[in-house]
Amino acid sequence: MPEGPSIVILKEEALKFSGRKILEVSGNSKIDQSRLEGQKVLAFASWGKHFLVCFTGFTLRIHFLLFGSYRIDEKKPDAAARLSFTFENGELNFYSCSVKFLEDDLDSHYDWSVDVMNDAWDPGKAKTKLKERPNMLVCDALLEQDIFAGVGNIIKNEVLYRIKVHPESLVGKLPAAKLNKLIEEARIYSFQFLEWKKQYELKKHWLAHTKNWCLRCNLPIVRKITGVKKRRSFVCANCQKLYV
Repeated sequence: MPEGPSIVILKEEALKFSGRKILEVSGNSKIDQSRLEGQKVLAFASWGKHFLVCFTGFTLRIHFLLFGSYRIDEKKPDAAARLSFTFENGELNFYSCSVKFLEDDLDSHYDWSVDVMNDAWDPGKAKTKLKERPNMLVCDALLEQDIFAGVGNIIKNEVLYRIKVHPESLVGKLPAAKLNKLIEEARIYSFQFLEWKKQYELKKHWLAHTKNWCLRCNLPIVRKITGVKKRRSFVCANCQKLYV
């Protein structure tokens, strides 16, 4: 599943189509595709894991779910596009994703202050929401999009390893300093993720995600499914403290 930084990269890559008119629409999406033909793209935006194509009076929301992807100026040879746009200066193709129209002003649909990649990000709001859910596991809390929009499983694993917290710790049991560090690192690592991915070296910087050995302890990393969201966690049981 593309995480927030990857959606920011898509937004930047698609900028060449901003202000351009859609000449042709195709794909197997069941939305009213005729509504998009001839429309001019006003802007591209992102919120968490949502890619947003803005038009006059409405927005098209693309959510890549678990296995979605995109191609610019090329098509995937082995997959049918969910939605394709042809412009005078190229094409934009989306695969295995959810497509939906959002009506009226985007501000009525999104709280920009919970998006870790947005300038409006509010760490105080994240802290308030976390304190309201003391019995939630931290591995689930980091993936809650109404708290940390854009954070996915890679960011979750790397943040928890950095701050030495076990993913099955309870939010309400974290010391104040650890809670603050959790919030701070979620944003810091997201922007580092963005820069490393742009440089095609993201995996080189992983400390815990998919790793077999703890770099701090030289002990095996435990791989397990954690939380109600049932996502993979990579844990050093020695240095990542369990707060329960």
